[in-house]
Amino acid sequence: MKKLLLILTYTLLPALGFAQLPAHLEGKMEYPVFDFHPWVGVVKTKAKALNNDKDLEYKIAIDITDALSDSSQVMSSLREVARTFNLHVANGTPKRKLKMAVVIHGGAINGITNDQAYQKKYRIPNPNLEVIRQMKKEGIEFYVCAQVLAFRRVPEEDITKDVELALSAKTALVTLDQMGYTYMKISEN
Repeated sequence: MKKLLLILTYTLLPALGFAQLPAHLEGKMEYPVFDFHPWVGVVKTKAKALNNDKDLEYKIAIDITDALSDSSQVMSSLREVARTFNLHVANGTPKRKLKMAVVIHGGAINGITNDQAYQKKYRIPNPNLEVIRQMKKEGIEFYVCAQVLAFRRVPEEDITKDVELALSAKTALVTLDQMGYTYMKISEN
């Protein structure tokens, strides 16, 4: 019984802690654009160093490969995309000057399938689709690696229409680099 209690404590408590903000952050978060999850917010601070220049255009290429950890929740990597956008807006970048392109490959492709394919695999609606739509409305672009789709036998038609097909993640990231985007890897590992 003690072993079971110990196992439950170490497996369930961390998961519960990530679902809501700890008490010391209550009332200290702001959500400049996205607010679909407590952890996409930005802690209010008095920081003055390295504020973004409102006259510059900021371009970020985000590389996502993590597999789904919980098919009933929005992918943590998508939450980090939203948080990155919020952080830049909170740091002085006008939304019109913030360009983000998300390149999805590896196990992350399972989170961007259309509802029909997602329900076939996980038996629930895809919780990521509405978040992707919200981000696209703010100008965030999404691309998926066609190579990984072929290797993993995922039909292109199974991918949501809100994500564009790129030949490969490698060529997409290099092209974005040549277009002046700064590379950012988002990973749970």
